[in-house]
Amino acid sequence: MTPRDVILLGVPLDCGKRRQGCRMGPDAFRIAGLAESLSELGHRVRDDGNVAAQATDLPDREPLHALGETVGWTRAIAKAAEDAAKDGMPIFMGGDHALSLGSLAGLAAHAQTADRPLFVLWLDAHADFNTPATTESGNLHGTPVAYAYGCKGFEDFPPFPAPIPGNQIAMIGLRSVDPAERAALAETGIHLTDMRVIDESGIKRPLAVFLDEVTKANGLLHVSFDTDFLDPQIAPAVGTTVPGGATMREAHLVMELLCDSGLVTSLDLVELNPFLDHAGQTAQLMVDLTASLMGRRIFDRPTRGPQ
Repeated sequence: MTPRDVILLGVPLDCGKRRQGCRMGPDAFRIAGLAESLSELGHRVRDDGNVAAQATDLPDREPLHALGETVGWTRAIAKAAEDAAKDGMPIFMGGDHALSLGSLAGLAAHAQTADRPLFVLWLDAHADFNTPATTESGNLHGTPVAYAYGCKGFEDFPPFPAPIPGNQIAMIGLRSVDPAERAALAETGIHLTDMRVIDESGIKRPLAVFLDEVTKANGLLHVSFDTDFLDPQIAPAVGTTVPGGATMREAHLVMELLCDSGLVTSLDLVELNPFLDHAGQTAQLMVDLTASLMGRRIFDRPTRGPQ
C-alpha cells in the first residue's frame, strides 16, 4: 500500500448514550499501539491529540439525552474533520457513535469543496437511522446516518453541508434495527446487508458491489466502524452488544478488501468501552483490523501470546 499521511484524532465523546466508558476509547487505542502499528507499515502518522467539545447554550430537551453537549461535540468534530481531511487521512478514535454526527458533517464539507461525492460504509449492528423525533431511547448515537441523509428533525444541529444520497451509503452487519428505522430505510435506496445475507452468500459480494459504485463515481470513501459490528465473543468491550456479529476472519476480509480497493479516505473507530474489555482484547483487535485496512497482510501478522 502506498504510504499515507494519517492524522489521528481522539474524540472522548460519551454523551450519545447513557452508559458511560467510551470516553476512555482514545487512550485505549493509543495504549494498544495504533500509531505504532501504522508507522510500522510505512505510513506517516500524526497524532493531533483530543478534540474538545464547543460550548453551547442549547438547553437539553427530554426525552433526548445530552442534546446540548452532543451539538457542541458535533460542531467541534466537524471543524476538526474538515481541517484534517485537507492534510491526509483522518482516523477518529472514539468515543461513542454520536462522534459520526460531526465526522460525517466535516467530511461532507470537505468532499463538497473537492467536488467529489462522499460515500459512507457503515459497519455496525445497528442502522443508526433514528432522528431526534423518532428515537425511543433518546440516545443520539443512534442518529448519525439519518442526519447525514438529510432527514428532518435535526434543527438544533448545524445544517448538514451536503446530504448524502442513499445510493452512496452502505450498511453491512445489521442485526438490530428498530421498526421505525426499518420503515424509513425502505424509502432511501441505502445498501442494506444484514447478517442473514452474509450467512447465506458471504461478506465479499455486497462490499464489492458498493466499492464498484465508489470507483465509478470517483468518490471519497468514509468507513465508520462500530465495535459492535464484531461478534461480542471476540469483542466484548461494547455497551450495545448484539450476538451473531462478524467473525474475526470476516472482519479482516472486509478490511483487506478495503485496502485492496485503495478507496478509503477516512475512518471512525467507535463504541469501544475499555471498562468492559478483557485485558485489552477488543482494543487490540480493533488496532489489528485497522492495520489490515492500512496494508498489513496475512503473513505480516504478529503471533499473540506469552513472550
